This record gives sequence, C-alpha cells and structure tokens, in this order.
Amino acid sequence: MALLTSKKTSSDNEMARDFYFPTSKKALIIFTRNPELGKVKTRLAKSVGDESALEIYKFLLKHTVEITKNLNVDKYVFYSENIHRDDIWNPDIFRKKLQSGENLGEKMNNAFSELFDMGYESVLIVGSDIFEINQKDIENAFDALQSNQLVIGPAKDGGYYLLGMKELDSKIFKNKNWGTNTVLDDTLNDLRTKKYVLLEERNDIDYYQDIKEVDAFQQFLPPYLDKNFL
Repeated sequence: MALLTSKKTSSDNEMARDFYFPTSKKALIIFTRNPELGKVKTRLAKSVGDESALEIYKFLLKHTVEITKNLNVDKYVFYSENIHRDDIWNPDIFRKKLQSGENLGEKMNNAFSELFDMGYESVLIVGSDIFEINQKDIENAFDALQSNQLVIGPAKDGGYYLLGMKELDSKIFKNKNWGTNTVLDDTLNDLRTKKYVLLEERNDIDYYQDIKEVDAFQQFLPPYLDKNFL
C-alpha cells in the first residue's frame, strides 16, 4: 500500500476529528499517496521514468474511485501528505483524512482504531494501486465479515491488497517487514486462533513486469522500453 509520512495541520486535524459521523455500520479505508512527480511508484519509475510512473498512478487512482464510489458504505480516503480539497475524490462521496504513524503498520492500525472509535462495526482497508480489484471484490469482503472475524485479500508479491475486521486486532500490524514477501505469511501466523476468510489472489502494481503485458497500461509506457530486455 502507498504511504509517506503524514504532515498534519491544525485545520486538517479539526476536520478529520469533528466533521464526520457514521451513516453506515460499515466503513472503507482507502490508503493513497498524494500524486506528485518522483514520489509515487518509485520502483516502477526505475524502469519507466518518473513521469510515466506518475501517470500510471493517476490512472490507478481513477480506477480506485470507479470501483469504490458506488459502495453502500462510508468511504474514507487517507492521504499520505496532505488533504486535497479539490481532486478526483469527490467530497460528497469520500470523506478525507490523513495517515498518521511511523510505518505502514502504525498507519493502518491508527486508521482502523480511529474508525472503530467512531462506532463502525466492520472496517476494511484497500490500497489505491490494485488494477485487478473490482467493486464486487470489496462487497464480497464485507459479506465475509458477517460470519468471520477477519477477511484478507492476498497479493501475489507476498503481501495483501485488502484487510477487513470487525474489531481492532493491533497484533496484526506489529513486527512485520513491510514491503517484503513475508507480510502475508506473518499476518496469517498471527491469525491462527481467528476465524478469517482469504479472498482471491490479486496482483498489485510495483514493477514494470506487473504491467508490461497489460493492455490498459501500454498508453503510459515510453517508446524506448525494450520489453524483452526488462
């Protein structure tokens, strides 16, 4: 999932703390980076360049908007750096907050904790760089939480693209080597005594190899790329 260290202002804190209240028993957390040149999809950028990486990330953001905007749940976009008032996340649909914490685990834990404290009974988190995920996947995840404590969407790189729970389990977010291929196995080890569901495996977008054969991304690739070489 995509993160940077958060930089909060007093006005942002006031908005995040006081403005929102639940209109559903379910909440979706979307973690996103602020789309800035040279700061998104940096591993992909090593192959395609910063400008192409930024355009690909913007494309993925639009995809995430499309698959989440019609969900019948409260939807929260947690920005990495600062809250953008006028962007693709329509404030009439998406509630806007900031990530807080020193690493991915802390940031996810804090986001879940904040929403559970608001009174939500089922909370789910997704990243904003999963082209293979669709609205039905997220609906199925919420359905799974009706009879299970947790739901996990495993990613092909050994992490996960989705995590949902009915109450906060902070152990899940501790003692993990975030960004490595051990995260999913370590998380499942933490859940040995829990009742959980695994969704279908999906691929996130981190490297050129993740997109080089996908038609939707060809429009963003620079002409100098040699597919056989990379």
